Amino acid sequence: MFKPYYSFDTGCAGYLFGCGGLGKCAVADVQERDIDACIEFATSKGMRITHVFDTHVHADHRSGGPELARRVGAAYCLHESAEVALPFEPLRDGQELELGNTRVKVLHTPGHTPESMCLLVSDLRRGPEPWFVVTGDTLFVGAVGRPDLPGRALENAGQLFDSIHAKLLPLPDDVEVYPAHFAGSACGAGMSGKPSSTIAFEKRWNAMLTMTREAFIEALANVPPKPAEMQEILRYNQGHREETRR
Repeated sequence: MFKPYYSFDTGCAGYLFGCGGLGKCAVADVQERDIDACIEFATSKGMRITHVFDTHVHADHRSGGPELARRVGAAYCLHESAEVALPFEPLRDGQELELGNTRVKVLHTPGHTPESMCLLVSDLRRGPEPWFVVTGDTLFVGAVGRPDLPGRALENAGQLFDSIHAKLLPLPDDVEVYPAHFAGSACGAGMSGKPSSTIAFEKRWNAMLTMTREAFIEALANVPPKPAEMQEILRYNQGHREETRR
């Protein structure tokens, strides 16, 4: 079972996926506006949302993750290095989670932010090989995530290069790529309007992936303006809810 949630006005994407046969599913990078839609879809398919993931602390929109998890009684999951003021289930690199016949492997991919992670998903009914990867703001269609939002842009750009080349490019060519953004978002430059891809296609056509480490870092020095109201959104997504209401 797989269902995307696309916001074409903001260039944001979230995903619901899991095992329809055994009725267990997860949601990744959901926006506030899609909480009800996720619950209604899961209910209509006889599925229970057991995990809600944010691939990182978002800076461009309010996450619906904590509220969705609260409403359905699911675990709200972030990488263990996330610095937030709200309870979450800490995930570690290489950890595997079970959703019926669906398996989710955590890949820690720092660079866009220190806590960024990707979710590698397999369907055991199809076989043991991975099916798709939710890449958050690490890898986009035709682009990569910006490294400057947390500060230390050059250091983060180097980490992003290392994460992509160590964790994503070695995946099988036919693995599908589902990022958290596409054209219209300020979280990267040069993103395609096509919201999904494959590892093979990105290897062939994503110019950022053919660069040396030095050229990659230099190319990421030119980034678009930071998202509007970024600090307020970050405070909200970090759990400082009262602060953002003042």
